[in-house]
Amino acid sequence: MKQLLLILLLSCAGCTAVDTKPLAAAPAAATPSAPVADEDAASLLVRIRNTIGSASCTASAECKTVAVGARACGGPEGYLAYSTSVSPAAPLEALAARHAERRRAAVAASGMASTCNVLPDPGAVCDKGMCRVGSDFN
Repeated sequence: MKQLLLILLLSCAGCTAVDTKPLAAAPAAATPSAPVADEDAASLLVRIRNTIGSASCTASAECKTVAVGARACGGPEGYLAYSTSVSPAAPLEALAARHAERRRAAVAASGMASTCNVLPDPGAVCDKGMCRVGSDFN
């Protein structure tokens, strides 16, 4: 047993710790779905907005919504409109899922409560060449 322990200790004598932090964060608009270690909810929301960009459109069919955030009782905190002609849905949804995960963790850690109202998806429309959340027009 002592021999095995000595062998293990000697074999790890040359081991070094591996730094798992990224070398440099990529620009948000260049790689919207690339994970960044320890990225907080606020940073993810900025990346979501950068990925959405101008949300320019020519027809309402190009406009969609993405759920962002997380309420204490479940469901999203809100919706953002985006244009499918500008932003691909898959990377945007991946960012939104990570953002919701961070917000759920923050809400759980803070003990925050909510009204537990269900926030329905308001949809999105093309207005003056820009996708807008549908509830902006009610």
